[in-house]
Amino acid sequence: MTSAEVAVTGLSVTPVKAMRVVAVDSIELGPLGADGDRTFCVIDERGRMVNGKTLNTLQTVIASYDAPAGELGLVFPDGTATRAQLEFGQTLSIRFFSHQCHARELEGPWSQALSDQLGRPLRLVQPEIGVDRGRQGAASVISRGSLQRLAREAGQETVDARRFRMLIEIDGVAAHAEDAWVGRQVRIGDALLAVRGHVGRCLITSRDPDTGE
Repeated sequence: MTSAEVAVTGLSVTPVKAMRVVAVDSIELGPLGADGDRTFCVIDERGRMVNGKTLNTLQTVIASYDAPAGELGLVFPDGTATRAQLEFGQTLSIRFFSHQCHARELEGPWSQALSDQLGRPLRLVQPEIGVDRGRQGAASVISRGSLQRLAREAGQETVDARRFRMLIEIDGVAAHAEDAWVGRQVRIGDALLAVRGHVGRCLITSRDPDTGE
């Protein structure tokens, strides 16, 4: 299989971790992930990062981020929207997965809107780590062949790729061919990716990508 036969067929990002992923035409991929992807996260009243496993309704919220303009917008399922210029408050120590890191709290309408819409105290912050796990998790890849294989096994016509919340979707390889890339380097566009390992099994794949149910 030559590299010319393999093509990128989809790119999916979300500015706020655990909110609905949306398709984009291009990404700028750096050492800490795609610019603007999962730049922000939501924390609870105890300073712990909240994701779709613990608050499934986060997937009903659509975030948009204009980095050059410094503007962040949120659209909720009832059509309510809030958008404002970024302003930062205090630096907090938060629990991000299993470790502590620092994050800057966003001052503006977003935290109150999230709390009101989702029914619990929430705050929006910008963690220092980058996408999920920094350099070790800067990008993720899934193939259409793998998705088609899963659909066949499940007796379904298709499986929505958004369930897996992967950054890059490719076509032109056999099902699960990407699993064999661990320990190798793969060039995608101008980026050279060092494939470190597999994405672990996760409850979020069982959630509807639109409703979170």
